Amino acid sequence: MKILVVGSGGREHALAWKIAQSPLVTSVVCAPGNPGMAALGEVAAVAAVDVAGQVALAKAMGADLVVVGPDAAIAAGLSDAMDRAGIACFAPSAAAGRIESSKAFMKAFASRHGIPTAAFETVDDAASAKAALGRFAPPYVIKADGLAAGKGVIISPTLDEGRTAVDAIFGGQFGPAGARVVIEEFMAGEEVSLFALCDGAHAMAFGSAQDHKRAFDGDQGPNTGGMGAYAPAPAFSAALEEAAMEQIVEPAIRGLATEGAPYRGVVFAGLMLTNTGPRLVEFNARFGDPETQVLMMRLQSDLVPYLLACARGGLAALPPPLWRDEAVICVVLAARGYPGGPVAGSAITLPASGFGEGVVVFHAGTAIADGQLTAAGGRVLNVCARAPSLAEARARAYEAINQIVWPDGFHRRDIGWRALESGPLGE
Repeated sequence: MKILVVGSGGREHALAWKIAQSPLVTSVVCAPGNPGMAALGEVAAVAAVDVAGQVALAKAMGADLVVVGPDAAIAAGLSDAMDRAGIACFAPSAAAGRIESSKAFMKAFASRHGIPTAAFETVDDAASAKAALGRFAPPYVIKADGLAAGKGVIISPTLDEGRTAVDAIFGGQFGPAGARVVIEEFMAGEEVSLFALCDGAHAMAFGSAQDHKRAFDGDQGPNTGGMGAYAPAPAFSAALEEAAMEQIVEPAIRGLATEGAPYRGVVFAGLMLTNTGPRLVEFNARFGDPETQVLMMRLQSDLVPYLLACARGGLAALPPPLWRDEAVICVVLAARGYPGGPVAGSAITLPASGFGEGVVVFHAGTAIADGQLTAAGGRVLNVCARAPSLAEARARAYEAINQIVWPDGFHRRDIGWRALESGPLGE
């Protein structure tokens, strides 16, 4: 099989890494790819949102399957275009992808289908947003409606800060994504990420993880696309997973089908584990980043049959995936200034001898300039480690980070702290 992986980040590098291990696969092409992905196969300079270019590339290479990573490509209709071209594609249609591309749509959809989530109001201007804040209690959860690279959420502890955040969003902080705003009830609890594969009719749980959204240690600083992740999450039991599938994921898949947008691909349910059970924070219409990195390192089964079944149908005929009885942690190395204006172009030196057992470094925002690896994004490298316990995995990850020479990078030093403070993986 020939497989095209669309995207250039750490999520796509991890997917390509796992796909390349399949005995079913003869070649992997990544577009636009990155220097890390270039070691797995051909890299083609076609932007993820260049729909016509990606379709032309898939035809030229004779792709048997296209795997789409980024949300922007889904919103641009790449899956729809592949479908029209007769090419199997692992990604939902743009219509089904509205569960991510519009938070306002997602919240209204959840209400229509009885999916437990936070109370909310959708507003179209700053005055209405400020009035809505008065109907909620602090802290205030303020979200840009559209896609904002995972950074379009502001949590304000006071009303004055909430009003300032509203002015910033409607003033262009998140660009067109902030033309509408959703004000939400704050939900207390631990947040987890649940993934489920879907073929339009059937949903199958496909792992979970916990990530760290804030930029700095102690969950301080602004929200980011994610500064690290780990799996398994001790807080997310098998009973909670079953409840989330029955109450959140499966009603969503049925609801999309009844509304004329059957969902094919992976659905990512961000969940809050409240004292009344799991509640939906948000849906994403693709694999998470950096959660994908830890999932792919834990996954023992061949990934490719599951991707094909989502694209072509027949997912119910496959057995549940097998997972390694190990813990995996991912620590994101980001460029100084992220998530604001990250510094680009700084040199990075990786150890020539590699990183040792159980460690994989996925490239997320890198480039090669005059033979030197450089930073070319906000989140730049994902250092992942697998071990029998989370404590050992974390030790391996941070030991590997100490071997990387990059003065202009930074990372959190407390990834996995929740699990290490409670539960068997912290022992």
